[in-house]
Amino acid sequence: MYKYILLIFLTILLITSMSYAEDNKEYHCLVEAIYFEARSESDIGQLAVANVILERVRHEDHPSTICGVVHEWKYYPRLHKCSFSYYCDGKTEVMYEKDSLSSVMQIATLALEGAIVEDTYSSTHYHSRHVQPYWASEMLYIGSIGEHLFYASIY
Repeated sequence: MYKYILLIFLTILLITSMSYAEDNKEYHCLVEAIYFEARSESDIGQLAVANVILERVRHEDHPSTICGVVHEWKYYPRLHKCSFSYYCDGKTEVMYEKDSLSSVMQIATLALEGAIVEDTYSSTHYHSRHVQPYWASEMLYIGSIGEHLFYASIY
């Protein structure tokens, strides 16, 4: 009896965890985005960035997949026209820092399992403190963690 309950639980857990990451490609896109956008942040800051990506997946104005959200751009991929700056910065996406990568992979798994940062809940956008994007004044400021400021769409 115990084996069957455990098997059912594991099956439900597997199905639930795949709701956003239908395959390894989606998981890799989330890991890549967290790594290049927030690897120097705290675990909470990294999770908040992951939450923004997953919130966009749920939002009707953005693509419905993690890779679609992470690789979204206006017009064509070029500097300052991508939703996530690392994707259009002209650099090759190679994750050299193995310790950071290991940590980011754990954060991505937690995010996919439903972990959220309450302080930035519902955020669909963020930016680092050293930039002032044109869209920030049109959004609802939610809060900050580390070097990132978080916003929610008002529409």
